[in-house]
Amino acid sequence: MESATITKVTLRKEKLRSGKLSLYLDYYPPIWNPHIKKMSRREFLGLYLIGSPKDKFELDYNEEIMLKARGIRATRELAIINEEFGFLDRTKKQADFLEYFESKTKEKYQKWEIVYKHFKNFCNGRCLMKDVTIGLCNDFRTYILKIRVKQTGNIISRNSAAGYWST
Repeated sequence: MESATITKVTLRKEKLRSGKLSLYLDYYPPIWNPHIKKMSRREFLGLYLIGSPKDKFELDYNEEIMLKARGIRATRELAIINEEFGFLDRTKKQADFLEYFESKTKEKYQKWEIVYKHFKNFCNGRCLMKDVTIGLCNDFRTYILKIRVKQTGNIISRNSAAGYWST
């Protein structure tokens, strides 16, 4: 039986010149970051602690921020474990499908951009990964077959509609 190397996620602090502490996650071994398209060890959370809290309010603030940072660390660790062992990751269901689709259009042909615009109109500019179902795809197909191109006023041909839907 092979032993799996699971990435360890550690919450760390880095002192800034301003005196604040920046919180980040340290991954070991590094993980693939799809945004920068390379392996990465750090994920800065954009959360900051007050370096030298002066009163109870600042202490409470630091405590709240640490609770949120620990929650993010736990979520990331669970996502890695789920991916390693093939479990369904519920956090990915909350991701923005339109953002993902738009990023894919940059790697593809012009037809993808056209389909993206139609799909964005179809779902009124809001669609999460969990919303993408067979029913949604069938509804989009019906939508594509019925829409009119605003510039010419012509109905999209069946071939174009079929091509858009398959994309």
